[in-house]
Amino acid sequence: MSKLVARIKMLPSESDADIDSIPNILKETLPEGFKLLAHKKEPIAFGLYFLLADFTLDDSEGQMELLEESIRKVEAVGEIEVINVSRQSVSIK
Repeated sequence: MSKLVARIKMLPSESDADIDSIPNILKETLPEGFKLLAHKKEPIAFGLYFLLADFTLDDSEGQMELLEESIRKVEAVGEIEVINVSRQSVSIK
């Protein structure tokens, strides 16, 4: 089965939410078959930040919805926006 990479933008639930804790929480709570590949904190304005993260998931029905639900369960996450979804490249040797 092929894998997808989803880039998701996560906005904090409140201005003082601990956005730095989100990646660690996600690594522990993501369902089997999902993986947090990379993440970075980006400024919005006036000291506020959002988190941009890449996840891998199986290319099958319902997986994207399950990923979104898992992210929304994190207390520090307010809103999410799916920026991009594409197939994961495979290196052939």
